[in-house]
Amino acid sequence: MGSQLTLALSKGRIFEETLPLLEEAGIRVTEDPEKSRKLILATSDPDVRVIIVRASDVPTYVQYGAADFGVAGKDVLHEHGGEGLYQPIDLHIAKCRVSVAVSAGFDYENAVRQGARLRVATKYTETARQHFASKGVHVDLIKLYGSMELAPLVGLADAIVDLVSTGSTLRANNLVEVEHIMDISSRLVVNQAALKLKRERLQPILAAFERASLSKA
Repeated sequence: MGSQLTLALSKGRIFEETLPLLEEAGIRVTEDPEKSRKLILATSDPDVRVIIVRASDVPTYVQYGAADFGVAGKDVLHEHGGEGLYQPIDLHIAKCRVSVAVSAGFDYENAVRQGARLRVATKYTETARQHFASKGVHVDLIKLYGSMELAPLVGLADAIVDLVSTGSTLRANNLVEVEHIMDISSRLVVNQAALKLKRERLQPILAAFERASLSKA
């Protein structure tokens, strides 16, 4: 086990967009997580394996050393706080943004200006709290885990804070983006102990990721 490296990835865009970076390091993942039920995937390098975890769990696996390194969105890292993690590289993949959105007819400017309380539904409570605090707006945060777009439509919340990539889901649900909070891309995060103990194994992979990400910047 000594020199084996474990990389934590989440399914979907991050997995797909990390594959070419791994290939740059000469590593091919031998199974497709969409087709396999396995949560631990072998690679063409006997010393490197990939574990498939929920996006929001990637920093936790890396923090506790269950994974040596991982790829996580800036949104997830911002919520996690990045404790115990070394974040060397912005990979410029899985780009999107975190925004505030409301129902098409809602007067957001007015609601925010009056300093009235705003009810905001989000998965990103830390990000939302900081954003509204910096504007001096009082918010009641409602934590949801999915289908944020539903909250304003059924009166659960006045606004949502969510990830937006194309905006088509918002439009389909008659919601409009009213404020941009931050741009998101995915970062490579490394366990701090692994960085010291497995430096020789990790370094060439980190260097390959860096090269491949610079071409995307």
